[in-house]
Amino acid sequence: MTFLPIVARELRVASRRRATYWSRFVMALATIVVGLFVFVDARHNAPHEQGMELFGVLGILAFIYCLGAGIRSTADCLSEEKRDGTLGLLFLTDLKGYDVIIGKLVATSLNSLYGLLAIFPVLAIPLLMGGITNGEFWRLTLVLANIFLFSLALGMFVSSISKYPRRAVAASTTLMLIIAVGLPILQDWFSYFNKYPQLNSVVRTIIPETAFALIGDKDYATGMKDFWWSVGVIQGLCWVLLALASFIVPRSWQDKPAGAKAVRWRERWHLWSYGDAAERQLFRKRLLDINAFFWLAGRARLKPTHVWVALFCLGCLWTWGAVKNPSEWMNGGIYFITAMVVNTMLKIWVASEAGRRLGEDRKIGALELLLSTPLTVPDILRGQFLALKRQFFWPLMFALVLEGVFLLAALRASHESGEPVAIVCCGVSIMVMLVADIFALSALGMWTSLTAKNPNRTTGMTVRRILVLPWAVIVAVCILGSLLLPLIDALKPIGDLLDRGDTAWKAFLALYLFMGIAADLWFGLTAWRRLQAEFREVAVQRFVAAPASFWSRLWRRRSEPATNLPPVVAS
Repeated sequence: MTFLPIVARELRVASRRRATYWSRFVMALATIVVGLFVFVDARHNAPHEQGMELFGVLGILAFIYCLGAGIRSTADCLSEEKRDGTLGLLFLTDLKGYDVIIGKLVATSLNSLYGLLAIFPVLAIPLLMGGITNGEFWRLTLVLANIFLFSLALGMFVSSISKYPRRAVAASTTLMLIIAVGLPILQDWFSYFNKYPQLNSVVRTIIPETAFALIGDKDYATGMKDFWWSVGVIQGLCWVLLALASFIVPRSWQDKPAGAKAVRWRERWHLWSYGDAAERQLFRKRLLDINAFFWLAGRARLKPTHVWVALFCLGCLWTWGAVKNPSEWMNGGIYFITAMVVNTMLKIWVASEAGRRLGEDRKIGALELLLSTPLTVPDILRGQFLALKRQFFWPLMFALVLEGVFLLAALRASHESGEPVAIVCCGVSIMVMLVADIFALSALGMWTSLTAKNPNRTTGMTVRRILVLPWAVIVAVCILGSLLLPLIDALKPIGDLLDRGDTAWKAFLALYLFMGIAADLWFGLTAWRRLQAEFREVAVQRFVAAPASFWSRLWRRRSEPATNLPPVVAS
């Protein structure tokens, strides 16, 4: 029998997929763009300083990329097989648990691995600039590969014990946040109060940031032992998680009856989420009187509470930072970062919830049954929007009020700097884009859930179009402008305008608003128009490809051979 047969098959399949090659190209291009942006920003510094700044920025971004690799790649790979009923078929053969685990690990993480490998050549550029040493580069490479494998192993372990996609992704995200954010806070708390020194040292070895912070030559010279202990412990955890997943997966695919204890906990959670019979009846009557689909999409009473709990956790984290560094925390930069974090969390959450109900109903065929009832398409769309409003309206209002408070605090602290106009314009723009993006993400999320082949990827597709694409264009325009303006004499007045510190923010803010509003209008309005016009058509196409987009049709038209050639006349 072939050693690791699933791995061999998945590698052959991946070699024939276009995405395998495009992922490397896109990641390398994104890394080059970020590197150009950093280089342009630090072009007035010495070469070795430019190299150090480039190495630091790319290293941090690559570290974040590795932390999220497991959530993106492996968190739902085994649970999806369980839902489809195909995991048990693998164990009817001679395959072992480790065959399935390593095979799925390779199959799901290959594109992410190629993306990480595409980053390394750009990370080596500071070596030529004299900003870093060989040791620093190879230590960063080792740390990134180690964290990457740990993230994949954590996602694989969670997927082996999960069945539902949202729970698997939520559990992987929570565990990674506890390890990457919660443990550093706990370690700082131990150090601040000088308690539990032995437990503090144990926690320090588990934290991924420990080895990352000791990459520099000076830090490595004083903390060599901590560096290798951290790398070794995390590597050991990787193999422990993979071994546990290999042991669990052959025993977790069967549909076994739940035990008495599990049934009791399930009933308690259902009672907590939906209430008792009397509460459910009152809640059902109140929502059904408004809209039937509103009750179907918003009957989980605790959904708004989940958003408030997430905001409370962010508030606790912000308070911890304010208590730890009060002099450095109360400034406009921290206010801006906090507002962007809150806004990004709300936007991604809205994108994930907008089409969840529609996507699940379409996958199981329930949407066809709904369309056979007196419910109309406008009723369904209105009910989905009401469910989103019930879950996110008051957290959105809280975020806007909080950002208004931050704006006033930044204005109060800006009297000495003399930049109140810039602060007001920036704060108002962030709040305007929050509301505009929420509406666009809601419409696009619903349309994407009806047309995507894989419902689990609808959130990523929606976020890339509304949030990522405008920033990619903004960064590209800034880089091209900084590189080309000094070379073109005809545009020198514009270059002088952009180089002036008092007006540069105006150009950037105008570009930010223009690109953000343009993306919201284009994708949001297009999705809303197609929802109203093609909802019934795409809702019943569970096994038929969804209508192609404009760009897909254009590419297909260009790639197909011409068929209108004159006929060949036989001689």
